[in-house]
Amino acid sequence: MLALDALPVTLACAPCCWGVDDVRNPHLPPWERVLDEAAAAGFGGLELGPYGYMPLDVGRLGAALDARGLRIVAGTIFDDLVRPENRERLLQQTDAICAFVTALAPPRNLPGQRYPAPYLTVMDWGHDERDYAAGHPDRAPRLDADAWDGMVANIRAIAARARDRYGVRAVIHPHAGGYIEFADELDRIAGDLAPDLAGLCLDTGHLDYAGMDPVAAIRACADRLDYIHFKDIDAGVHADVMARRIRFFDACAEGVMCPIGRGRIDYPAIHRLLREIGYGGYITIEQERDPRSVGGSFADLTASRNFLREQGF
Repeated sequence: MLALDALPVTLACAPCCWGVDDVRNPHLPPWERVLDEAAAAGFGGLELGPYGYMPLDVGRLGAALDARGLRIVAGTIFDDLVRPENRERLLQQTDAICAFVTALAPPRNLPGQRYPAPYLTVMDWGHDERDYAAGHPDRAPRLDADAWDGMVANIRAIAARARDRYGVRAVIHPHAGGYIEFADELDRIAGDLAPDLAGLCLDTGHLDYAGMDPVAAIRACADRLDYIHFKDIDAGVHADVMARRIRFFDACAEGVMCPIGRGRIDYPAIHRLLREIGYGGYITIEQERDPRSVGGSFADLTASRNFLREQGF
């Protein structure tokens, strides 16, 4: 296949492609392996992953990144955004992550990039009642007005701290199994956050998992889109897990996320849309998996990278 005109983007990846989502998991691969394989697969950067997985010595990590031609494009808060009493913990994470990622050499700016990287990706997590309803907008409980307003207040505090102290753009990531997942919640959070305070990080796989059309959702949110994650969905595995009561990451361990180009998401259409809206900057590939299947990470990431290169990304 001949490549389409290339977009002004740098493709990155994330440690979750090696099953790194929780630093307490005893099966995580060495961080050096993640960097080695990210570079060998042809990526220009990667996310920091859960805080504390990568070494928190700026000189040590910076040298390791430089040696492989990589940059950190985002840090992540993946925590309970709902409870008001979690505010101080969230702000402590904001300070720690933003101070660290901004001490590293920055990624370069690209034409069309709305805000400079690194970003702070903010995701709600930690609610069993939503985790078991991931992907089911019809049965997932919603927050009442007071609880929603409390969550928004927490997000505003995070975004203001990141912007005002560190010059870091907070981007809100709708995530399967959290209280910002479905179309109504995406619309509501975009309306509740001022554009100068926070943007959006839309994830094609999470949009699809939540029952949305990724192309239509990205188009609708184009004026708030600062950063993008790419995944693909195995339709057969998805149909199977949707018929069961299962947590989101357990579905990932069963292979619901597959290499890009082997699933059902229409990446040629996404390429056309991103050209149309003038998106430039960073796109991070994520393929969540169990770290005990890390032996397949490099092959899957290489396949995803090669497919996207053929599509003009």
